[in-house]
Order: sequence, then structure tokens, then C-alpha cells
Amino acid sequence: MERAIKNFLSQESAGGILLMVAVALAMIMANSPLSGMYQGFLATEMQIRVGSLDIDKTLIHWINDGLMALFFMLIGLEVKRELLEGALSSPAQASLPTFAAIGGMVFPAAVYLLFNNSDAITQAGWAIPAATDIAFALGIMALLGSRVPVALKVFLLALAIIDDLGVVVIIALFYSTDLSMLSLTVAAIAIVGLIALNRKGVTELAPYGVVGLILWIAVLKSGVHATLAGVIIAFCIPLRAKDGSSPSESLEHSLHPWSTFIILPIFAFANAGVDLSPMSFGDLLSPVPVGIALGLLIGKPLGVLLLSYIAVKLKLAQLPEGMGWKHIAPVALMCGIGFTMSMFISSLAFVGDAEAYGNLARLGILVGSFASAVIGYFWLSKVLPEADAADESKKGEVT
Repeated sequence: MERAIKNFLSQESAGGILLMVAVALAMIMANSPLSGMYQGFLATEMQIRVGSLDIDKTLIHWINDGLMALFFMLIGLEVKRELLEGALSSPAQASLPTFAAIGGMVFPAAVYLLFNNSDAITQAGWAIPAATDIAFALGIMALLGSRVPVALKVFLLALAIIDDLGVVVIIALFYSTDLSMLSLTVAAIAIVGLIALNRKGVTELAPYGVVGLILWIAVLKSGVHATLAGVIIAFCIPLRAKDGSSPSESLEHSLHPWSTFIILPIFAFANAGVDLSPMSFGDLLSPVPVGIALGLLIGKPLGVLLLSYIAVKLKLAQLPEGMGWKHIAPVALMCGIGFTMSMFISSLAFVGDAEAYGNLARLGILVGSFASAVIGYFWLSKVLPEADAADESKKGEVT
């Protein structure tokens, strides 16, 4: 049993499978006699108070503001590594996924607004279908194993990373309210402290953790979403030390299993429980879920493909070696798996008086992401060579 568990956790698809299990469990509990227990658990009050500093939030807010800050820190570490040394380190490498990511953010938002342009409240959800779930998309792709060329995985990873960076900017610009100048000042001082640690060549992670905690609390209290603190901390941690070691990569490797197997499944469990009992078929066809589902299923791949095609035709970018449009198309469809990031933005977009739209938004996310995952998987499976042929091809490349 222990060996079987280790083998499962070592598979690239494990993260995606755990997310699906978490979603299924959340949906079962939210639509069963256990619904009261599920909702009550997420509404549990948790308070930390030190003197005049008081952080009093429900469990679901601790998950979305706290645990997700660690997830965003991981995103920041990945973005920094790819920008400095990886798939985004040169214009030639970064151009195609950059154009693809821009199209993949603009077009889904446009599709959503096409259905919600007359309602000022629902317009706030325009960014929900603009996000791509890295873990879920790569997990679905990993189900195809060695049949997937490395170049195609790198393209999807780079696109998703740029996409997530765009989402970070969107959250900072459009989903931050009631700003506190005192908290922002403390946050600015903490950022200066993090930069100073970097400039002085500090490679121990503990000082970054202490200053980073201060930054997270300040950002949490400032009105800017607290998860942005994770990205800032990540960008300040040195990628390379003088002795050649990498504090940034060490932290990334430490955070990755926690994010994949604990943080994201917990987030999915807490946010995917949509109570379907009060909903009718008409609700499913209402502007919010339709705009989100079609934004993910149609807007996302259309934007990715169209801007990629224009960039290639204008010689601003080039397709990955050995890849054609028949490979890019199903990957573009997989980018419609918004899930985690889309759920996260929906929790920011529909609050207060608009909270009633939250369940409709989550329903649209589940439908659009599920359809994108299933169609994208079978489409990519059809255009890729069979496993034996793929293995022979890779052997030929090695020799």
C-alpha cells in the first residue's frame, strides 16, 4: 500500500486527479444531508489577536487569503525562474506563449461581457474565465504520459505562467477595495526590507519569512488582496547565491508538493461545493454561468489560437519545433480549464450584495472547465502518436 501511494504521488497526473476528487467530494457534501455540516465547517470563525492587531476570519477566508498566498508564492517563484533562466528567458522563447496568453485573457473576458454587458453587478465577473489552472491543465495533459512532446508541455506551462502573472495584475488593479494608507505604508516598508535582504545577498529563507509575514498581514489589512504578498515575496528571494545554490528553487521544490497535494485540493474542496437544490435549468442558462462556461470553452481557445496565428504569420513568434497547429489547438482548448484561479477570482468578484451570483459563477466554471478538459484530452490524444511510436521517436532523438 505504501509503495502504491508513493507511485501515485510521483505521477504528474496525481495533482489533477486529487483536484477532481476534491471537487466531487465538495459537490456530494453540498448536495446531500451533509450540506449543513459542510457549510458550517467553512463558516467556522478563526481569530488571531495580538494587542490591537486582530485577524478574525471564517475558515474559507483563511483558505482563500492564507493558503492561497502560498500558492501564489509558488507561482511567483516559477515565473521568476522561467523569466531568468527558463522558457521565458529570451524573446524568441517567450513570444509565442506571451501572445497566446494575452489572447487567452482578452477573448474569454469579451465572451463573458457579451452575455453580461447590461448588468453592472455581473460585469464584475469579467475576469473569471480569463484564468488557466496550471495544475489541472498539466495534470490532464500528463494523463497522456510519454506521448506528449516536451515542447508542448513547455508551451502550456509558459502560457499558463504568463496567464497567471496577468491574473495577478488584474487582481491588484480591479479587485482591491477600501484601501488603507497606513497598511499600504507598512507593506511598502516590508517590500523595501525584502529588497534590502536580496541586495545584501541574504540566502537564508527565515529572514524573508519574517518580513514576508509582516507584508502579508499589511496587505491583508490594506484592501489589496493578500495573495499578492506571496508573489512579491517570491520575486525578492534570490534565484542564485554566490556559491551557486538556489534559495528560490529550494523553496519552490519544498512548496510544490504542499501546493499540489494539500493547498489546491483544500481550496477546491472549500470553493467547489455548489448547492444545486435551489437551481433550475433556467439558472444554468442565465448570463453568468453561460458567459463563464462559453468564455472558457470557446473564448479561451479562440483567443490563444488567433493571437498565436497572427504572431506566427507576422514572424513575431514561431511554433515549437516539431509542433503544428493540430497540436496547439487541443492545448489551447485545455487552457479553458480555469478551475482554481477562476474559482478564486469569482470569490473576489461576487461579494456582499452580489454574493448570490457566486454559486452560478462556480457552476459555470465547473461546466466550462470540465468540458475543456474532456474535449481537450481526447482531441490531443487523437493527434498525438501512439505510446510505442512516441517512445521510439524519443529514443531516436537521444541517439
